[in-house]
This record gives sequence, structure tokens and C-alpha cells, in this order.
Amino acid sequence: MAAALAVRVVAGLAAAALAAVLLEHYGLAGPPSPLPQPRIPRSPHPAPGPGASNIFWGLQISDIHLSRFRDPGRAVDLEKFCSETIDIIQPALVLATGDLTDAKTKENLGSRQQEAEWQTYQGILKKTRVMEKTKWLDIKGNHDAFNIPSLESVENYYRKYSAVRRDGSFHYVHSTPFGNYSFISLDATLNPGPKRPFNFFGILDQKQMEDLLLLAKESSRSNHSIWFGHFTTSTILSPSPGIRFIMSSATAYLCGHLHTLGGLMPVLHTRHFQGTLELEVGDWMVNRRYRIFAFDHDLFSFADLIFGEWPVVLITNPKSLLYSSAKHEPLERLLHSTHIRVLVFSLSSITSVAVKIDGVHLGQASHLSGPIFILKWNPRNYSNKTHNIEVIVQDSAGRSKSVHHIFSAREDIHLRFDPLASFILLTDHCTVARVLFVMIVLIQLIILITFRYRAYPEHKGPPGFVNLTSFSLHVLSKISIFYYSVLLLTLYTVLGPWFVGEITKGKLGCCFSFGIFVDGRFLQGSVTFIVGILQLVFFNIPLMVYLCWSLLQRCFGHSFRSHLHQGKYLKIIPVHLLMLLLYIWQIYSCYFLHMTYGTLALLFSPLRTWLTLVTPVLIRCVWTLNPAELGTFVVQLKSHLSS
Repeated sequence: MAAALAVRVVAGLAAAALAAVLLEHYGLAGPPSPLPQPRIPRSPHPAPGPGASNIFWGLQISDIHLSRFRDPGRAVDLEKFCSETIDIIQPALVLATGDLTDAKTKENLGSRQQEAEWQTYQGILKKTRVMEKTKWLDIKGNHDAFNIPSLESVENYYRKYSAVRRDGSFHYVHSTPFGNYSFISLDATLNPGPKRPFNFFGILDQKQMEDLLLLAKESSRSNHSIWFGHFTTSTILSPSPGIRFIMSSATAYLCGHLHTLGGLMPVLHTRHFQGTLELEVGDWMVNRRYRIFAFDHDLFSFADLIFGEWPVVLITNPKSLLYSSAKHEPLERLLHSTHIRVLVFSLSSITSVAVKIDGVHLGQASHLSGPIFILKWNPRNYSNKTHNIEVIVQDSAGRSKSVHHIFSAREDIHLRFDPLASFILLTDHCTVARVLFVMIVLIQLIILITFRYRAYPEHKGPPGFVNLTSFSLHVLSKISIFYYSVLLLTLYTVLGPWFVGEITKGKLGCCFSFGIFVDGRFLQGSVTFIVGILQLVFFNIPLMVYLCWSLLQRCFGHSFRSHLHQGKYLKIIPVHLLMLLLYIWQIYSCYFLHMTYGTLALLFSPLRTWLTLVTPVLIRCVWTLNPAELGTFVVQLKSHLSS
């Protein structure tokens, strides 16, 4: 009866947690805030044609991670990018979306702002004179805010060495003869900036959300607005109605941060439910990725590129169907256009730009001016369904590049983004981590408390895995020293300070599962919940299971030595080895804590250091427990085995 009640409680909590996640995910929680009015519907003209006007382009680069200790090629290639690549592409502006420097210590565990890295960054900008060639807009990433006690600190080298040199979000307007284009930066870095790993998520408070709303309203008069930031929206904590709602008037949000998930997700693109594209660009640090984007007659297009690969090709008309948005773009201009338009850049002169649609050769695009190539076409020949356009470019040095995408002249046809990419970019990972953390804790507590206060069940049938597991939990919960030890550990993981140490340079603080207190400020929990889940899954719960298993061996009449001589080595040795590996992981976590937050944190860390010391004592108590205290359980087990 008690077990059934426990199952119902857990199921009810799971349903409530799922409902909370869905409400948060779909933006149904909280009252809406006023947003800028939608832009006035655009005319189908001017449509893309034979003219060289109504077009501009820019670049995005992210996660550069200039390092004092690792891979000097990052700086060498960045200098080449700021000279050669910029000179060839000649962008109207460049968006450098954070993690400009690495800010790690030599052993790659600790975090510290390295002034030499910032000097290298500024030196490249000055040496290449890139800020004289284009508008260079650089913003902070989480690495650029590592270990910074305040924005006024001398450690905040962004203020001294960056191109923008101004903390916080800002609004830059790119003015052209054919209209204005707003570029709104989103600064969600933490203040103060804790050491790694506790600033992986960005945080926006209510004041920052109000400021961003004002910037969004300012941009409503522009032809388009592009938001750019370091963090993906899935790794930003923001109050209701949420950051995606605030930026819903934007055509796209350009970001970085996830580094293609170590190469597992080379393309991380999706669309918000409000219509805004979210486009994460791969990192410069390892993959040397960057992006070119363009507005051609107010139609937005882009291509993700690898540094050093030429030619660079971007088809601006007809634009890709996957990235089309009737809410933000005058898509009807495609149907009224008279020419296919392509941007082509290379180290050598372009010799051929061949165009195919659905595999049929349409002809050679002719050079208009600069990097613009055009080919006359009749879009009404392709007004039904979807079609594939392919452009094959060759230059005089023999280099070639082929690009293609699906397009459609109809606005009622849509393509879906990769579901996994959408999950990664649209899921509120902090909320999911919070719910999982609470669920794991509740399940563990319910199991402990249920077995503590229920009578020993009469098991029927052979003593299989389920019955023996139930019996071992019964034993652990009935012996107070083990019950209260596991209960206290679980509750402390949720409520107690994990450690006290130097959270940022010169500032002491306390780390809890629900957040960090430092210098009179509270940083709400984000990565802390993920760390808490890892602690529960990879140590707390395995420790409880190991104690249960060891108590079961004692109830079978074994001591520590005798249970090793049963002859069942393949069943016994792996259990001890697994627990030993997890214990070594716990020891390493103490070492990591010491390297990242200092000696004080190591000494005053109940969840790491103290637990590491107490664990062997607790295990020894199991194997040296007076047999008399197990007498009742031994009788129950024998009765069950003989039935």
C-alpha cells in the first residue's frame, strides 16, 4: 500500500514538473509585456534585379579563445582573417560574438583573466587596422567574464582592450541609402563573473530585460533588426516573458557558445515559435568557423564557412526556403525578381559562375560589380512546389566551390529544422536541470522514508533481484546510522552550502544547489543544478546502493574477507571496482575544486572534501557492524530463502 502511494506521489510530481517545463518552454507563464509594433508590410518592389544597390553584407566570428598557453595558431589565423579575409570580402560590419579570450590557467583547470591574451587581441585589431576597414562590434562571452569581481574591476579587460569597450547591451544602426538596419547586442554575462564552471549560463535580470525591450522598440523603424549575443537563448536565464519574446521582432539572433557540441552538431540552427531565426555559428578556437550574412533587397541570407576555404559563395536570390520568414521579410519580392543573384569572393579572379535549377543548367552568371554576379531568370517558371538551386564557382587558380539550397516562390510551403538542433536551441536547459535535480532528490527521499516506516513485506517466490533489492533497502532504512547518513547527505546536497571559497578574485562566497552568494549578491542556480545531478547520480546514489549491497552481504553471514572467497568473483569484484572508480571521481572533484576555487574551498567543502573523508568510515561501519544488530534481518532473510 505504501509503495503504491509512493508511486502515485512520484507520478504526480513528475506530471507537475513536466507541466512546468512545458509552460516555461512555450512561453505560457507570466503576463506578456508590450512589444514594438510589427513593421508595416513591405512592397514587392524593389525586387532583386540587375542593379548593384539594395544589398550589403557582413561577417560573424565567435569563440576565438585567444590563449596564452595553447594553440598560438588561433592568433595567427585571426590576424590573417582580419587582413586577408576582410580585405577580400570587405564586409560592412563584423560581429565578434564573445569568448574573445580563453581566460584559463596554465593547467587548463582554473580561470583567470590573462592580460596578455587581451593585449594579443587588441594588437591584432591595431596591426591589421581592421577597425578602419569595417565596423568591428565585439561583445563579451562567458570566458571574457571569468573571475571578474565587478564591472569596475581592473580585471575587466574588455573595457580596456576591446573595440567596443562598453559593458552591457547596445544598439548599432547600419545606415544605407535604402534604409536602416539595427544590430542589437545581447550581453547576458554574469556580474560578478564567477570562476568556471559556474558561469556557463547567462543571466538577465528585470532591469536588463526592460533595457532590451527599449532597444527592440528603437529598432522598429529599421528595415530589419538582427540581434547578436554569445549565449544561445537556451542557455540564458531571463524573467517572464522570456528573452525570445523580447527579441521576437528580430529577423535573426546570431550567437555562438556551444562550439558545435564538440563536432557532434556542426549545424545548430532553428526558428523560435515567434518566428525569429536562431543561428549558432561554429567556434573559431578549434574549427575556424565564421559566417557571412547579407541583406539583398531586404531578403536575409547567410552561409557558414571554414577559414581558408575559397571561393566563398552566397546565393542571395532566390533565398533558402528553410530560412525564409514571411513575418520579417518581403518574400513576395522573390516572385517579382528578374535575376538570380550571387555573392562570390576568392583569392583569385572568378572565371565561372554556373547556375543549375533542379539539375538543369540555366547558364553562366555575369559579373555585375564587386562580388555580385547575376543571371536573368523567370521565377514564375518555378512558382509551384520546391526547387533546388545549385551554383558552381571556379576561380583562375583552379579552386572551385559548389553550393545549393531548396527554394520556393510560394509562402505557404515550409521546411522543418533538424529536431535535435531545435531541441538543443529551444529547450530551457536550466529549467530541465532544475526539475531533474528535484525529481531525483524526491525519488531518493521517498524510497528512503517509505522503507523506513513500512513493515518488512512478506515476499513470495524466489529471492530474485527485485526482492533482494527491496530487502537491502529495508535493512539500510531500519539501521539508524545508515538511514540518517544517507538522508542527511541527500538533504545537504539540496540545502547546504557545497563549499565556501573565493568565487571571484578577492571575493569570498558560498555555493549552494540553488545558486551562489558572493559579495552581497545572489547568482541564481544554473550549472549548479547540473553539478548537483552529477553528484547525485555518480556518487550519492551509488554510495547508497553500495551500502545496501554490502549490508545484504552481511545478512548472508559474510564478513568483508569471507564474501571475497565465495568464488563469485565476476559478481563481487566489479561492484567494488565500480565504487572505487566513483570514489576516485569524487577525489578528483576535490582536486578540481582546489584548482579552481583555492585551498579555502577545499577545506570548507562538506559535499566534496568532507564527504570524501566520511565515505570510507561509513563503508567500514557496514563491514564491522555488530552481527547482533543484524540478527532480525538475518532471520527474515533466512525465512524468505527457505520459503
